[in-house]
Amino acid sequence: MIDGSEIAKKRCPWGTDGLEREYHDKEWGVPVHDDRLLFEFLILEGAQAGLSWSTILRKRDAYRDAFAGFDPAKVAAFGARDVGQLLKNPGIVRNRRKIESAIANAKAFLAVQREFGSFDAYLWGFVGGRPRQNRWRTFHNVAAQTEESQALSKDLKKRGFTFVGPTICYALMQAVGMVNDHLVTCFRHKEIRDLGS
Repeated sequence: MIDGSEIAKKRCPWGTDGLEREYHDKEWGVPVHDDRLLFEFLILEGAQAGLSWSTILRKRDAYRDAFAGFDPAKVAAFGARDVGQLLKNPGIVRNRRKIESAIANAKAFLAVQREFGSFDAYLWGFVGGRPRQNRWRTFHNVAAQTEESQALSKDLKKRGFTFVGPTICYALMQAVGMVNDHLVTCFRHKEIRDLGS
């Protein structure tokens, strides 16, 4: 049960109820350096294209089950039969292009790990290894994409990744803490800033 003080906290305007509030308060913007979790966010952000994040949050557990706990080596081994099963799974977004993208991205993810030692080392290189600390007062100021997300998108596409446009890449960067886009009025802004210092 959530007490009144938790509800009364000042938050970003999107993180106000249910799963979104929990995600906002505990995960969004926290620096992530675990490759499995980075792969999870990569797949979920791609799945979100054209949908709301709350839809993906509701399906997150089903995605974990359907995509082998987001183990990139296991997902990379998925074949036509797996795609067929996933297309019948009501717990996930049943879009063939997104499902096939997740499998292709798993293969490309493994190639990046081999080249850089970890996906973490590769990804965080786009911000020099340290989170960008923004100081937005209103959500209208928050960018949908940046030079870094454009560069990341271009490089990921060159490496064979799909569903990684600059806006999806920026959402990924926000999710895994490469950028702190909590508003300065949000209680999480300082907490996240302190994590990155």
